[in-house]
Amino acid sequence: MSKFRSIFAIFLLASLGAVITTSCDDDNVWSDYKEWRIANEEFFDEQRFMMEDGENVYQTVTPSWNPSAQILMRYLNDRSKTEGNLTPLLTSTVDVKYIGRLYNGVAFDSSYTNTDSIFTTTPGSVIQGWTIALMNMRVGDSARIVIPYKLAYGSSGSGAILPYSTLVFDVKLVDIPYYEVRP
Repeated sequence: MSKFRSIFAIFLLASLGAVITTSCDDDNVWSDYKEWRIANEEFFDEQRFMMEDGENVYQTVTPSWNPSAQILMRYLNDRSKTEGNLTPLLTSTVDVKYIGRLYNGVAFDSSYTNTDSIFTTTPGSVIQGWTIALMNMRVGDSARIVIPYKLAYGSSGSGAILPYSTLVFDVKLVDIPYYEVRP
């Protein structure tokens, strides 16, 4: 029994050390990117309340499945022309064109740089902000979406995207080649 206690004690100490190290790493990222994080949060709030001709430029979109999640969307097309078109489900395969930018306008990715200029994915396999946006679009819609870092890459970032980055995407839903029917 004492051998079991020794192994358990070693496991407990190792686990505690991992938690402390992870916590310190998170604290370092939080403080290292403080100015960037604050600038990104302020940008999101500015966009939320941006007015044009007495109306909000963006609508706040909150999915029913996550009431604490919010993105900003501005449709760039006349939506009456896409009325009746399909809206993707979580498991639908969609074809989109997009360009992604950081809050300061620096582009970090674009389907337009690929030879075929179409990105094929499913709403359920992208960052949560894209999932929300795609499931609120119809084939033929174009939209500018502003995604807070919590619904993008959070405190980890990805490639050229720094931790705590608010992302801005111009997205066009080109097609839904495989529309999954709900069971």
